[in-house]
Amino acid sequence: MYPVLTLAATLGDKIDTSLFGFDTAVFTFFGNLQNSFLTIVAKLFTSMGDENFIIPVVALAAFLCIFKKTRKYGVAVIAAVAVGTILTNLWLKPMVLRVRPYNTLQLTDFWPKYSGWYASVGSLSESDYSFPSGHTTSAFEVAIAVCLCLISDKKGKVAWIPPVLALGTACSRIYLMVHYPSDVVAGACVGICAGIVGFFASKLVCLIFDKLGLEDLFHLKIYKPFYAIITVALVVMLGISFGKLMTESDEIKCAYSEEYDCNNKARIGEEKYPPIDGKNYCKIHWKQLTAEAEEGESAADDQAAEEITDAPAAEVSETEAQEIETNAAA
Repeated sequence: MYPVLTLAATLGDKIDTSLFGFDTAVFTFFGNLQNSFLTIVAKLFTSMGDENFIIPVVALAAFLCIFKKTRKYGVAVIAAVAVGTILTNLWLKPMVLRVRPYNTLQLTDFWPKYSGWYASVGSLSESDYSFPSGHTTSAFEVAIAVCLCLISDKKGKVAWIPPVLALGTACSRIYLMVHYPSDVVAGACVGICAGIVGFFASKLVCLIFDKLGLEDLFHLKIYKPFYAIITVALVVMLGISFGKLMTESDEIKCAYSEEYDCNNKARIGEEKYPPIDGKNYCKIHWKQLTAEAEEGESAADDQAAEEITDAPAAEVSETEAQEIETNAAA
């Protein structure tokens, strides 16, 4: 089990401890399901939440904004992704600071079981913090935004498909052992909220277009092959994302090895994260090590400044002492 937490523990450390039983029980369930076929399926689903798929989807959504008939979908997706990205990457991850399970579980008795499951599905890795799951957030924010748009267009018979696909992405993150189950639950909640905000934002934008009389200005006609082309584009983008994921296990891991052997993906060939003493680190430990180095340099500078400041004071004191002795002799 985890050691007793100190007052300096991060919120992520406290979540690790309080939800340890829940997370390990769900990991055990998915670990016992593992086989080669489900592993391929899980990687396909997880590709739907990867940035290699979501970023092109946002670009496609921007294209859909040109057409009156699809503008609602385009705006909803863009707004949902923007809200979800802000909540997950700019707020929750930096606030919670929860480390990935393939690192922190090394410190527990559960590691022998978990490490076997993690290795059997390819030892995939990320380079940032774990809570909430960014892939799950991305999948749900897009799925809920599209689902609500379909319902508003009275296409409820197909509106259930996007949320089911998003659920598949969420489960895949646990199956592949790259996220705690509680990370995935949180990611789904954030994604659902972002999707709802995106949908209402799209309604507001379309209302503004209508009030300003801009609907006819951008009222381009859609022909029958249009939806087939969009579908093919989505399949191609998913195929590219899936292909990149299948080679991810070959990437270099972080060189950090103090409390645990870090299995995060090292940042290679990026100007923002250059090697430290010839070693490559993940985003988390690169920032940690450079911050410690800066603190060390700052402390050394402060000490040097103190020595320089103290030196004249010492000289004055000696001079004063000599004057006192001279006066006393006189």
